[in-house]
Amino acid sequence: MLDDIETARALVYRLLGHALAQPPDAALLARLARLDGNDSAIGTALRDLAVQAGAALVQDARIEYDVLFIGVARGELMPYASYYLTGFLHERPLARLRADLDRLGLARLSGRSDPEDHIATVCEVMASLIERPVSAAQAEFFSRHLEPWATRFFTDLEAAASARLYRPIGVIGRLMIELDRQGFAFAGDSPLQRGAA
Repeated sequence: MLDDIETARALVYRLLGHALAQPPDAALLARLARLDGNDSAIGTALRDLAVQAGAALVQDARIEYDVLFIGVARGELMPYASYYLTGFLHERPLARLRADLDRLGLARLSGRSDPEDHIATVCEVMASLIERPVSAAQAEFFSRHLEPWATRFFTDLEAAASARLYRPIGVIGRLMIELDRQGFAFAGDSPLQRGAA
């Protein structure tokens, strides 16, 4: 059974995955509008997201998503590990991720056309690993597939000219990656730390 911290981590990664996977619909905006937070940095960003979602019209939120992530030729941001790490799509980071997903027994969800290194998919995989009864794979997956690039992506999202609803999502993602980076380092779960010991 997950403790409160692990449950909260999984929920944040699920939230990021759902919000970034596809253009928002009325149901997602309604769920986001019901979020509550505390006075922590993530709690404040969750409250900001709830305010933005509560004020957003579905059509405007869909246009924002399109401008940010799809565009005519491409969106303002490219939410793929391969692009952030190599400058190109469908490169070695995607191949490494596919190999690790296969090793973990995880498969692409039906109906998804984006490559697996899309930030939404990587966040959803992280949530799944947190929810597993015993998952020593969390730290390794994080260090291989989130830590090298996700902070830059979420920082770019937070600063994107077109972001309104998605600005607090960028804040939440950036803070979550930093918290997990610190948490894994403190616990001694960083594969890089173990290799250096």
